[in-house]
Amino acid sequence: MRLTAIEIETATPATNQVADLTIARLIASATDGDAQACYELGVIWSTGGHGVDCDLIEAHQWFNLAAARGHQEAAWCRSDISDEMTAREIAEAQRRARQWLGDHRKSA
Repeated sequence: MRLTAIEIETATPATNQVADLTIARLIASATDGDAQACYELGVIWSTGGHGVDCDLIEAHQWFNLAAARGHQEAAWCRSDISDEMTAREIAEAQRRARQWLGDHRKSA
């Protein structure tokens, strides 16, 4: 199959699909309690990787979740990005982390 110029302009790049799948896989793993997945999500949002915009609130949330699960490097990263955030941004990130934990708490 050959793409025309119009199809090429409207086609979604494969890299976006791969990035979306990577993030979805990491979120699924984080839901299962994977601290490394939480850490990797923090890295993605703190650096703007995989096509997402840099979002320190989102990054702090994921680093916080990873640190709560014992990931030492996540705790350092959370502390590092906190230096670039306001108290309100940190409070919002902490609120989101608590909300995420509440929404994804597994039934016993």
